Amino acid sequence: MQLESFFAGIDPVWGALIATTFTWLVTAAGASLVFFVKDMSRRLLDGMLGFTGGVMIAASFWSLLAPAIEMSPGEGFTKAMPAAIGFFAGAMFLYGIDKLIPHLHLNFPANKAEGINTNWHRTVLLVLAITLHNIPEGLAVGVLFGGVAAGMPEASIGGAVALAIGIGLQNFPEGIAVSMPLRRQGLSKAKSFWYGQLSAIVEPVAGVIGALAVIQMQPILPYALAFAAGAMIFVVIEEVVPETQQDKYTDVATIGFIAGFLVMMLLDVGLG
Repeated sequence: MQLESFFAGIDPVWGALIATTFTWLVTAAGASLVFFVKDMSRRLLDGMLGFTGGVMIAASFWSLLAPAIEMSPGEGFTKAMPAAIGFFAGAMFLYGIDKLIPHLHLNFPANKAEGINTNWHRTVLLVLAITLHNIPEGLAVGVLFGGVAAGMPEASIGGAVALAIGIGLQNFPEGIAVSMPLRRQGLSKAKSFWYGQLSAIVEPVAGVIGALAVIQMQPILPYALAFAAGAMIFVVIEEVVPETQQDKYTDVATIGFIAGFLVMMLLDVGLG
């Protein structure tokens, strides 16, 4: 595959940066629809958010948890322990951030803002919510590329590329999910787009940090993979799923979730 050959020939840190820049640009592409579409139906938005959740759950297992367990030494409980510790730590990390940083989930009223009390504008709170969502995604891609540099056979270029493609696919609706509500609140098209793409700028930063950390400390790879998985699943259950349950299109969101899971599973098995 030409894409795999391209990434196989470059430094993994650069690979992580390129891959996460791609996922950021896909978010920007989704946000850019605000220039061309006046509004988007809630049915479609909930279906796309469900797709996002499905991709993240599938990626958490196929791309992160399963390799973390496979590369750990020992048998039985001993073999699963690094993944369990990393998974719990990732979830608790996002839990702590969720309690500290002010943010507001999509489709929720302003009085449902979470984190430390603040008088920040609703727009800023919405963007921060999606930004928190994107930290584990960028970290996951970076950690996998770092694992490739560490020479771990369970961390393949194909698997890292598959994860980047999957994250990119689910970032497209995320860009829409930020820019469209902001436009409905009265922001200009340009500002709605700006905030929509800005929510994913953290992904290249997290990706490079993840790759560098694993390269410098190779033994932490199974913990790091599981850490990213725990953070991603926390986001899905705490944020993505509740957002799809605020209206009458729960079945559409569920079908979207199934579709996202299948797409990510096929990508990871087919490319990884």
